[in-house]
Amino acid sequence: MIRTGLYPGTFDPVTLGHIDIIKRAAKLVDRLVIGIAINRDKGPLFSLDERVAMIERICVPISKEAGIEIVAHPFENLLIQCARDVDATVVIRGLRAVSDFEYEYQMVGMNRSMDDEIENVFLMADAEYQSIASRLVKEIARMGGDVSHFVPQDVAEALVKKYRA
Repeated sequence: MIRTGLYPGTFDPVTLGHIDIIKRAAKLVDRLVIGIAINRDKGPLFSLDERVAMIERICVPISKEAGIEIVAHPFENLLIQCARDVDATVVIRGLRAVSDFEYEYQMVGMNRSMDDEIENVFLMADAEYQSIASRLVKEIARMGGDVSHFVPQDVAEALVKKYRA
């Protein structure tokens, strides 16, 4: 049986913290689906196509190194339905701080009540990445700050272009 993991998020933009979780999750499953949430309420800076392209570019070398398939999968339905759609047996969530845990704990409870066959795994972000949040990265970029310590170079360049436009 192939163990498929789902790592969901908006990835607006993808950060070094996200990449750390993707690399670590790739060691735990046979196939990793990066669920890119279409969340119109959040008003993403990057279009869905741009976010998918970023994830796909970033995951090519990770996939090769881990020897597993990693795919980008946009979704707009419930997380638990997305997990079913991609045959995930586990949902992987990254945690940065205690405040993340409180929110995620509630979500796990709700998801388990909808489908208790899908497990949830929390991966703590490496200490180096615990302070990185996409929201803060965008704010720094919008104000002309250097985000190269928080995102891959091509993402930093895309942020500069977005805010210069």
